[in-house]
Amino acid sequence: MRMPPDDARLQRLLGGPELADLRRRLRRHYERHPAGQHPPILQLGGLAPHEQARLAALMGRPVRPVKTIRIDLTDIDTALQHAGVCSSLRDALAQIDGPLIDRRAAKTEQIQAWATLATGQVNTDSHGTPSDPRLLAWLQTPVAIPLLKRLGRANIPSAAKLLSQADAVMQHLPAPGMPRAQLAARTLGDAHALDDGQAVAQVVLAIWTQTDGSTLSAPDVKNERNRAIWARAGVLVNELARPALCVNLPVQDPATATWRPGIPTYLSLRQLLRHPPDWAVAGLTVYICENPNLLAIAADCLADHCAPLVCTDGMPSAAQRTLLDQLSAAGAKLAYHGDFDWPGLQIANHVQHRWHALPWRMSAADYMNALRHAPQRPPDLGEPVVHARWDLALTPTMQAHGLIVAEEAVADELIQDLRQTQASR
Repeated sequence: MRMPPDDARLQRLLGGPELADLRRRLRRHYERHPAGQHPPILQLGGLAPHEQARLAALMGRPVRPVKTIRIDLTDIDTALQHAGVCSSLRDALAQIDGPLIDRRAAKTEQIQAWATLATGQVNTDSHGTPSDPRLLAWLQTPVAIPLLKRLGRANIPSAAKLLSQADAVMQHLPAPGMPRAQLAARTLGDAHALDDGQAVAQVVLAIWTQTDGSTLSAPDVKNERNRAIWARAGVLVNELARPALCVNLPVQDPATATWRPGIPTYLSLRQLLRHPPDWAVAGLTVYICENPNLLAIAADCLADHCAPLVCTDGMPSAAQRTLLDQLSAAGAKLAYHGDFDWPGLQIANHVQHRWHALPWRMSAADYMNALRHAPQRPPDLGEPVVHARWDLALTPTMQAHGLIVAEEAVADELIQDLRQTQASR
């Protein structure tokens, strides 16, 4: 039997902040079970004296301090009805603090809602269903829903909004030579919506990485890594930062080159994406070094007789990655040399894996040969150890001797290779 609650008496019986914790515990009992299916007996421990007193009064029992109190919910319901306060304790709790939630049903509904979202079926009043096939394919990966839950704070409408926004951006990718701020303003109406750290930017980067198959190395700084992913989508972020240093890269029509033979030149990400050169490197070996000093030495010694040479300037950033992508796609055979230290081996592993570059004087025998000409000094190799994928003997050999060999220390041998390659062309 249901009856209208007596609000004033109800508040005196169970209301107020001093009983809020007791009400929360009682609500949890009801919310764990569908309406009408909760166990009639409940045991509560750790109650404060005033909470025990209120429950004892509701059940018509004397107040006795106990560790655990056994509550017959049916008796409380009957007492509330006879007193003309309300129909049941469940109704009382709903009247004081708002409707109770069937948590089991809510959890099932939430699981179903995320499963539906994973199929790309958004269909809300404010967000259309995503249509970009790359986004839909990404939704089927194991990382998609956890990322959306985290970025959307486990809220379905927020996650649906992110998907809708990401879909709008993906419709414009790739976008050769378009600044990121322009892309954000055009697709989302906010020039900063795709800035580093923005939720929709993280979703778009995740989708593009999955689509593009990009591989990124641990030493990359996060913002630089993101910049490189945007570049692979044709989007410019800080397009004039960290340009790619090179010398003697040939193009199909030399008249179109903006650099002179033998003169080191910088190619910005902006230039490489907006006006990609027509590289004439099919079947040609293009050498790659780690340090700008080595490229400068080669240009000083060989000038226009130096083989094509590109510098990664440490771990390749967006401009270097874009240039190496273009050279590889144009048919160049790439060969890499770097420092004999752990960061140098990490870079070499990445360059050889990403662009299938061959090792260039980077074997254990080359390291030993360099040590024969190195000055005596204490070990300086340090930690952590990096294993060279191309020569299983190199890492243990370096560990045994503990010495760093900078790329500039073997410049004479490298320049011989650059000169000989040019002479044979």
